[in-house]
Amino acid sequence: MRIVDIRERSVAISRYADPAIPSGGLTTSMVTIVTDVVREGRPVVGYGFGSIGRFAQGGLIRERFAPRLLAAADGALADAAGTNFDPFRAWSVMMAGEKPGGHGERCVAVGTLDMALWDAAAKIAGLPLHRFSADRLGRGDSVPDRVQVYAGGGYLYPADDLARLAEEMRRLADLGYTRAKIKIGAAGLVQDLRRIETAAAQLAGPGNLAVDAMNVYEGPAALAAAAALAPLGLWWFEDVCDPHDFPTQTAVAAAYPGPIAAGEALFSAAEARLLALHGGLRPDRDILLFDPVHCYGLPGTLRIIEVMTAAGWPRQAFWPHGGHLFTLHVVAALGLGGAEVNPLSFQPFGGFEDGAIVSDGFASLPQRPGIGFEGRAELHRLFRDLA
Repeated sequence: MRIVDIRERSVAISRYADPAIPSGGLTTSMVTIVTDVVREGRPVVGYGFGSIGRFAQGGLIRERFAPRLLAAADGALADAAGTNFDPFRAWSVMMAGEKPGGHGERCVAVGTLDMALWDAAAKIAGLPLHRFSADRLGRGDSVPDRVQVYAGGGYLYPADDLARLAEEMRRLADLGYTRAKIKIGAAGLVQDLRRIETAAAQLAGPGNLAVDAMNVYEGPAALAAAAALAPLGLWWFEDVCDPHDFPTQTAVAAAYPGPIAAGEALFSAAEARLLALHGGLRPDRDILLFDPVHCYGLPGTLRIIEVMTAAGWPRQAFWPHGGHLFTLHVVAALGLGGAEVNPLSFQPFGGFEDGAIVSDGFASLPQRPGIGFEGRAELHRLFRDLA
């Protein structure tokens, strides 16, 4: 059982539903992993991409990690029965010889390939990924029928910001989302408060709205923002400061009574341990946002969950960043709190299968074998062209 071909392509993605709006040159890597397993006369192909919010990792994938998978000996990537790929064994092959540390970019390259490996293995098993991975982890009896979700978006518009933000939030509400998240920190507190008021008006109040500062605040500015936001009763206040600025985050947590969300820009179990020890967060109310793809894929995510639950965090505190189908499967399989969705931005990667319905803030789980990218016509076409 072998991998016979791996291809990568870097593609541009946009923070906005209208890709013509400048988006900072953001990219992601998409990969296809072609196996020697044949189903219905065709080789099984696994699809993956580098999630959302970092940049493409083509160099690391092509020069370092894909060659290790392609060079693996017969059976080195197979499960004990020899009937399917074992993504955990494949992960170990990718990480062979890697030194501790260096998590900022390497983790995304590994996570991108890991996604495609899980997709291929679930397809070979003929199961949707949430069912395959839950069975693999001994959690098959606890998979729900649907997952709580919220809509991500709300980036600052270069013109007509408030009007366009209101329109975006109305579209999300019409799609069945009861909660959403918008960005703050780039336009000053006065404008941020206007944005919050505008968005909350479309979502039945600020308790259904999270705000994401994208790690922009430092020291006194972080405390000033916390003081301004505290009376609003927001759902959560996300990524307040630099992800390693634990003193500032601790000070904000001491001053801000509402939930704080963190972890999106941390990528390893070692960093999670530092967050638990020094981040000042409160497991009874705060939120953890680790992105399964950016955290070395599912094997790395499981290590982070182990670290944080040992530190007293409940699984319901995990609301993984990502906004796509892979995150939805992971949340269901691992019994986490809920999933981010990007139904309008970062297309065609964000969101769920074409025609999928979100009802009262919950999404049903895809039933196609694998992740289900075949149910997204535009994205499936890109993967097929690559393969």
